[in-house]
Amino acid sequence: MKIVFMGTPEFAVPSLDILIQNGYDVVGVITATDKRGGRGGKKLLESDVKKYAKEKGLHIMQPKNLKSPEFQEELRALKADIQVVVAFRMLPEAVWNMPPLGTMNVHGSLLPQYRGAAPINWAVVNGETTTGATSFFLKHEIDTGDLLFHAETHIDENETTGELYDRLKYVGADLLLKSIRAVEQGDYSLQMQDNSLVSHAPKIFHQDCQIDFSQTTKKVHDFIRGMSPFPAAWTTLDEQKLKIFRTEKELLAHNHPFGTVLTDGKKYLKIATADGFVNLLDVQLTKRKRMDIKSFLNGYQIQKFEVEKV
Repeated sequence: MKIVFMGTPEFAVPSLDILIQNGYDVVGVITATDKRGGRGGKKLLESDVKKYAKEKGLHIMQPKNLKSPEFQEELRALKADIQVVVAFRMLPEAVWNMPPLGTMNVHGSLLPQYRGAAPINWAVVNGETTTGATSFFLKHEIDTGDLLFHAETHIDENETTGELYDRLKYVGADLLLKSIRAVEQGDYSLQMQDNSLVSHAPKIFHQDCQIDFSQTTKKVHDFIRGMSPFPAAWTTLDEQKLKIFRTEKELLAHNHPFGTVLTDGKKYLKIATADGFVNLLDVQLTKRKRMDIKSFLNGYQIQKFEVEKV
């Protein structure tokens, strides 16, 4: 079976690797174009998928335009039996409908839940206790195709998106191998998605990451871990932007206005919510390094705070 693999970030690398390790003929790898970055934007940065594909000597294509006739002709010449998409961009029909067995996608949620660009983030933000990966065949509308298989995994109450991401990329890889084997053997059946169960996971922008401390402690805690480490939840401290990556819940009745900062200036800093506090554990102030709260308090004098009444 000849396979064309399409993916860009680190999340997709274990899926490509599992195909290679199991002897599948990956005839082409499609990934994003190199981006300029680093200090001064002078360095060309390759995608994680491209780095892996180069190490393995795979044929790499980096089209700027997926609708380009030249790209589509080069893709057609690979004569793939099936295409696999893991964390790539939306494909035109001429591309996803090209191979005889279609184009399979592995998505980081239990579809039809969390269709969209940021399924892992939103599952954590919404306090889900279970998520997973889904394999399906592409159709016109994004994440709407007929389902092959699901693979579930538990979400711990303090787990961050980054930690879940690191686990889920291997869950997705195992699911891909199972799905490819099933298609190869013709031993599978497709299931239409139940539109009554649809939820969405839209792309997250910087303005979406500001923390609303008027919510419950659990909601604030879940929001912060759902945005950690990227794009990172933030608030302001002494009129400076403070990113918060990890917190601890403290359910406690109080009379402080939500958003009130309490600290001993040495060991703890907590912020009032609707029904308690979130204790900050891992933070980063603008133009400073990310650090644990004790290190942060050791090097920063907070101006606006209240002393906790014992």
